[in-house]
Amino acid sequence: MPQSSSYAAIQFFRGTDEPCVPEIRLTRSRDGRTGQAFFVFEQPEALDPEKMGEINGMILIDEEGQLVTREVKARFVNGSPSAIEAIYSWRSPEDFERFMRFAQRYAETHGLGYSESNKENS
Repeated sequence: MPQSSSYAAIQFFRGTDEPCVPEIRLTRSRDGRTGQAFFVFEQPEALDPEKMGEINGMILIDEEGQLVTREVKARFVNGSPSAIEAIYSWRSPEDFERFMRFAQRYAETHGLGYSESNKENS
């Protein structure tokens, strides 16, 4: 049985992979040097009252190491947490390439594909 050598995971608590797969949207500056990835996790396990602890950030882990962001917040509906929203920012083309390598490994690990949508103003 073939095994993928790629491993990638997202964690809100160190050592615990989040099984909920997020929706991810990317934006880049006009010159392509900087940008952000917006993550939305609907009903993630990290918000389970049995497991819920203080979320201080999001850790993107793969064979190259870790990417970390502290820009994480919970979205509430009727007073109950329903989603986690996070933003990972990059400040150079090298940082962007590193993020994209993580994203490719994450997609492979979770059997995902991606689509590009270019929105231009008319």
